[in-house]
Amino acid sequence: MQELIQEVSEKTGISVDQAKGAIETVISHLKDKLPMGLGDKIESFVQGGSSSAEDIFGGLKDKLSGLF
Repeated sequence: MQELIQEVSEKTGISVDQAKGAIETVISHLKDKLPMGLGDKIESFVQGGSSSAEDIFGGLKDKLSGLF
C-alpha cells in the first residue's frame, strides 16, 4: 500500500499523510458499497495481499451476473 500512497502523493501534490487518508477513505467507501466480501478482496489487494485482480473482478462479474 505504501507504493500506492507514494504515487498518489506525487501525482496529486498532497502530503503522504493526506494520500493515505484519501486511500483509506476510498477503500472504506468501496467496502460499504460493494457486495459482501468484494470490498475485503480489494482492501487485501491494495495492501499487498494475496488477492489478484482476476479474483477481484471475477468475483464482481459473478455477483453482478445475478442482477441481470
